[in-house]
Amino acid sequence: MIQLEYTDDLVTAGLTEEQAVVYEGLLRRGETTASQLAKELPTTLSRPLVYKVLDELIAVELDEKNDPEKGVATFTAKHPTAITKAIDAKKASIEQTKAQFASTAGRLASLYNMTEGKPGVQFYEGKDGVWEVLMDSLTASEEILAYSDIDAIKKYIPDLNAEYATLREERGVKKRAFVIDSPEARKFLKSYDPNVTQQKLIATTETSQAFKTTMQIYDNKVSYVTLSDEYLIGIIITDQHIAATHKYLFESMWECTSGDVV
Repeated sequence: MIQLEYTDDLVTAGLTEEQAVVYEGLLRRGETTASQLAKELPTTLSRPLVYKVLDELIAVELDEKNDPEKGVATFTAKHPTAITKAIDAKKASIEQTKAQFASTAGRLASLYNMTEGKPGVQFYEGKDGVWEVLMDSLTASEEILAYSDIDAIKKYIPDLNAEYATLREERGVKKRAFVIDSPEARKFLKSYDPNVTQQKLIATTETSQAFKTTMQIYDNKVSYVTLSDEYLIGIIITDQHIAATHKYLFESMWECTSGDVV
């Protein structure tokens, strides 16, 4: 009867209990048949199960099969360094999963913070991320206040913006926005429904620059969308105090800033 000593260590390294038993048995027994191994293992593993486990060990490069044209197939354990490789592969897989889950973890944390009444920040990348930020604003229970980078919208996301504007108008979500005045902007804004959208056109000067991001304020949130050749990113900050501050600044600017309202 084969005496086993390292089953627990092998299971900790990532093998199943059956794989650990069969592998250590192979190491101690040397080249053997499946039926002989099943007889000598101090367990109740059946011969069919031992065959199955031996095939599993072949798949992870822990044993090899000698299958002659005549006679019974035999199996031999391979060097245990293969277990280290398996651990390294599992570690790499975990790191990849961790990286992929990072953005989701941030959103879940934000969701938790919202339900707990705590501030939260969500970060998004790419067109899909920008779309998520835009769609979140359609949940607004009040008028959206915004600063719009029309040039960037026309250049980078005209399709997304058109679909977003249609959905917002269909849902009756009202919006007031500051827009840098230009002939192109005036032409662009004619497509909006004035019943749900108002824009105040403001001029730039030699010492000031146009908006470099689109900002929307609604409910207890402030969102930013930055569009450039380098990246497309979106951020949603959920905090009633930050939102209240930006609402005050927006309304103050709306009252004291001259410019056509279209």
